[in-house]
Amino acid sequence: MTSTAATAAVLVDGGYELAEGGRWADGRYVYVDILSGRLFELPGTAGAVPRQLARLDVPLGAVAPVAGRPGAWIAAAGTGIALLTDDGAPQWLDRPEDRNPVPSRMNDGVADPAGRFWAGSMAYDATPGAGSLYRTDPDGTVVRVLDGLTIANGPAFTADGTTLYFADTAVGTVLRCRVDPVSGDLTGGPETFARLGEGEGGPDGMAVDVEGCLWVALWGAGAVRRYHPDGRVLETVTVPAPNPTSVCLRPDDHRLLVTTARYGVRRPTAASGAVLALPAPVRGTAACSWGPQG
Repeated sequence: MTSTAATAAVLVDGGYELAEGGRWADGRYVYVDILSGRLFELPGTAGAVPRQLARLDVPLGAVAPVAGRPGAWIAAAGTGIALLTDDGAPQWLDRPEDRNPVPSRMNDGVADPAGRFWAGSMAYDATPGAGSLYRTDPDGTVVRVLDGLTIANGPAFTADGTTLYFADTAVGTVLRCRVDPVSGDLTGGPETFARLGEGEGGPDGMAVDVEGCLWVALWGAGAVRRYHPDGRVLETVTVPAPNPTSVCLRPDDHRLLVTTARYGVRRPTAASGAVLALPAPVRGTAACSWGPQG
């Protein structure tokens, strides 16, 4: 394992409370500020500034583009899953967390290569076991896949869509599931891929690079970690903010984009609640779209 302290550039000094869900989509970087319900895009050109695409009156956990509908997004928001149209108005597919006896919200989410959208949930007070993992099929059906989680976070898929990684941040574990790419069903129960120890932070947003390795933002530890598919830690990169929340590897150059949070930071700096850019040894892939694939 190598540890590096690469120089991080503050790409967007937004002062976001809880920036999250960074993805590369259609030649641009998109991310959310969860608690304020805002969606942003950052064009991939030098000197670009972020532009707000939508603002909801509920927390916005993550989005994925909708196949064949430029400007439309599927979103993990509030207590469920919604489609965001060009004007940003939500069209709700389902609100399963309305049926949770514990006040809860949706959290991070990602689309898989087959056009399904996977998203986790959590209780506002992080009640143990109150969170779930959901799958939204291309026809709009929302299915609860797993329950008994606490803070379901950071789903990420391998390029062939057969392996799903996700985190339970509160208990410090990264889990791995095998997925039937045709049906979307789990072909076996989740196995523990990595378990973080005391002082290593909590696993948050994740991404798989072109070599099949998993990158994980470590909330509370000011670091990002890269894992080999066999579970070995290959590299740990420190970042100048204690609460990194998501990672995105650009597919067109060797840069790692990291969202961070001011939430929970006693003495925030310019890097807390910002989007950071760091050099990376490998490229990533563009975000997959939700919906029927052409």
